[in-house]
Amino acid sequence: MTAPIPTVLLTGFAPFGGEDSNPSWEAVSALDGEQILGHRIATRCLPVEFGASLQSLRRALDETAPVLAICVGQAGGRAQIALERVAINVDDARIADNAGAQPIDEAVIAGGPAAYFSDLPIKAMLSALRDAGIPAEISQTAGTYVCNHVFYGLMHALRTVHGVRGGFIHIPYAPAQAARHPGAPSLPPSVVSQALRLAVATALTVEHDVRLAAGTTH
Repeated sequence: MTAPIPTVLLTGFAPFGGEDSNPSWEAVSALDGEQILGHRIATRCLPVEFGASLQSLRRALDETAPVLAICVGQAGGRAQIALERVAINVDDARIADNAGAQPIDEAVIAGGPAAYFSDLPIKAMLSALRDAGIPAEISQTAGTYVCNHVFYGLMHALRTVHGVRGGFIHIPYAPAQAARHPGAPSLPPSVVSQALRLAVATALTVEHDVRLAAGTTH
């Protein structure tokens, strides 16, 4: 009997903030069904809604039982692929989500720890992306909007699941979006897809992260 192919879960988001597309889903969905190092990619699109996004995420985790889960979101204004280090237990929305909710100073998970760190090998991923000519950085904050909400919820869900790694990656605008935001940096979704392939391959092969200076002074 053939053993089942292990799964890697990648999630993106629906459009929000007046945009008609979201490059996180464009880049993620392009990888659906691909195999990387003997692992099958499964993708899901999450709603940009507090609460509902975590319901969708938990359902995706139950359906796919992944060995690795990476959530991807858009961060318009950022110039590089941003490998997130930490998720914090707070929702503080500058704008309403797609359902009209705008929580202020509320916990993502009541009674949860103040923060969770990504358990992806983010420094090794950073090195792999830069070696491939893809601009990348380590980010010390995932914000306080739905992306951080999902990042925190993911790590909270995985806290009792042995051997499953998880984390979050922010990406810039797509070029078509940046054209409507003069001066904003961008990356084509095809480049982001390639970055995600490298990120997944690195996470599947690097057990212990490398030591590489990638912090910030401020």
